[in-house]
Amino acid sequence: MTEAAAVRWESGDLYEPYVGRWSRPVADALLAWLNAPTDLDWLDVGCGTGTVAEAIAERCAPKRLVGIDPSAGFLDFARRRLKASGAELLQANALGLPFPAAQFDRVVSGLVLNFLPDHPLAASEMARVVRPGGEVALYVWDYAGKMELMRRFWDAAIALDTQALGFDEGRRFPICQPETMRRLFEGAGLSQVKTLPIDVPTKFRDFDDYWAPFLGGQAPAPAYCMSLDEDNRAALRERLRASLPAQADGSIHLVARAWAVRGRKD
Repeated sequence: MTEAAAVRWESGDLYEPYVGRWSRPVADALLAWLNAPTDLDWLDVGCGTGTVAEAIAERCAPKRLVGIDPSAGFLDFARRRLKASGAELLQANALGLPFPAAQFDRVVSGLVLNFLPDHPLAASEMARVVRPGGEVALYVWDYAGKMELMRRFWDAAIALDTQALGFDEGRRFPICQPETMRRLFEGAGLSQVKTLPIDVPTKFRDFDDYWAPFLGGQAPAPAYCMSLDEDNRAALRERLRASLPAQADGSIHLVARAWAVRGRKD
């Protein structure tokens, strides 16, 4: 493979077919688990294309809903998605939230933690801006286990190219394990910390529906895929085609597991 496999977070239109479409059912499950009352102030940290914020707007009747993300492209997508929600969307960094302490009743984050360079600081920032009696909650993919669309990709890639080991999210992101996240939240001063596995079905119409999002070049696995030359990319494609569990109608049924964690600020 080539050296360049830089990860970009620029286009919501590329992100949604890859994993954005599977994140909404996880967000719904997270909010059902939180079972928060209505009329609260919510912050979505790393709101991306607006998946979690949209779920909050539709399910939780928030008094205030704020989302922050460093990507201007993702925020443009989120603004279109959340146009009617009244959400406030700001370009900002999770490691330095632009809010005074104790501003929100619930602080949530979806599929962001592992990409941040300082996990303790991120957790501390989320705990800082939540009010006493409020909760912080987030979820990440189970990259090393049951996030099967990625796990199967990396297993195939590593079988063909040992250099792929360095890009495999299951190895790169050990934070994405329940006990590690539990310790992170406890270290941020949160109490009553609990974790939950959330499994959602990921059904692909056919192999092309599975494969095409990896050609977008955005996020670690697509970036790796597009760093390959045409011959090596074709070899990876055919190894995946042969290994994925296709049904008689050509559809592919996998599972995407996320690990969720929640904690209360006393």
